[in-house]
Amino acid sequence: MGPDERPHGTRGRVAPRFAAAVASTFGTRLAVAALSFASILIVARALGAEGRGEVALLLTIASVSAQLARFGVEEANANLAGSEPGRRPALATNSVVLALAAGAAAVCLLVPLLAAFPALRAGLDWNVVFLALAVIPLLILQAYLTFIVRADYGFAVTNVAWLIGPLLTAVVNLVLAGLGELTVASAFGAWVAAHALATVLLAIYVARSLAGFGRPDLSLARRMLSFGFRAYVGRVLMVGNYRVDQWFVGGIAGTRELGLYSVAVAWAEMLFYLPTVLVLVQRPYLVRASREDAAARAVRVFRIGLLLTLPAAVGIVVAAPFLCSTIFGPEFGGAVDDLRVLALGAFGIVALQQLGNALTAQRRPGLATVAAAVAFVVTIALDVALVAPLGGLGAAIASTCAYVVGGLAVTFLFVREFRVPPAGMVPRARDVRHLGDELRRGRRTGATGPRT
Repeated sequence: MGPDERPHGTRGRVAPRFAAAVASTFGTRLAVAALSFASILIVARALGAEGRGEVALLLTIASVSAQLARFGVEEANANLAGSEPGRRPALATNSVVLALAAGAAAVCLLVPLLAAFPALRAGLDWNVVFLALAVIPLLILQAYLTFIVRADYGFAVTNVAWLIGPLLTAVVNLVLAGLGELTVASAFGAWVAAHALATVLLAIYVARSLAGFGRPDLSLARRMLSFGFRAYVGRVLMVGNYRVDQWFVGGIAGTRELGLYSVAVAWAEMLFYLPTVLVLVQRPYLVRASREDAAARAVRVFRIGLLLTLPAAVGIVVAAPFLCSTIFGPEFGGAVDDLRVLALGAFGIVALQQLGNALTAQRRPGLATVAAAVAFVVTIALDVALVAPLGGLGAAIASTCAYVVGGLAVTFLFVREFRVPPAGMVPRARDVRHLGDELRRGRRTGATGPRT
């Protein structure tokens, strides 16, 4: 075991084999995807495109607002909990306080904003809008605790918490649809309850099995916010790149068009699963690694991500009519072109996520922010120009262009910062063979051992 195999401090656990952790987390992500799609399908079949669009808009309001209100503290948690495990009890308590404060601030800002600009809520009933606002502090806390647990390689616990949400939501939606009682409010309420349960699970694990909740620490809170704000702008811009398009479509083209576009987004996001999982698993390793080691690991995993994304993207493009029109029904045939365009942006997402994560883990979040800003400017400019005349297709074109341009920007910044030869970023077949070898070794030797 190398010098950075075990976290500093006596309470840290042995790092699992990287490839094995990726495999288990990716398997969980696929299960989450299957259950999420089941919920989307149930809601779409029961409520139609407009009902599905209303649920999608509520989810967007709650999730986007929560991500914007996190102020990057989760990024600070990932770094501080990994490099200074003795600080974890104070980190956990500070996270609760900051989540409540940030969530309350977000609600106070959003209520008058939604009242002044009714198009932002597309005619949704205020009762369900208030529920979407009320869940924001809970979603923030869930993210904060998740990053603390992952910093100690607690992938099994975070995977369970990840799975609870879509599992409970799918079951409740199926039962209510079977009884003929599924509504926009009940579908969204099931999602809220599921996230509440996942947050409780994480809190119990932190209290009993990790570090517990200690005394709040003001100086540590300042450090959390200081690092968080440096990462925050980039995080906000990435959220915008991922989600603001749906708000544009819902507000400009209407909830029916959003219902179609949301189905295309849901399928396209399957291509984001692998880079997302690689980021989640790789972060605690990169935090503890030297600068040179972190760069080498990030480049190798980046190349693997590109290679594995290529066949998946081709498959999505070919299967788009079946995925949209056959599975969701003829009413959703308008989502086919949206999906095909969105699939092309997956390669930019691999770069934005993988290389941006490495920069942040090595305490250079500002460079990741620059790349995200480039992508965000492209997103907004093209959404404004294209959503009104083209609807969901315009949003798909805007997002794909933004992902590609942002991916090129972060690659340039990564290469310059770590002095990596540009040729070293080009994928090669042996990268996939290397991952396959590690997975086979992981099955033979178990979950722990030297990391990749």
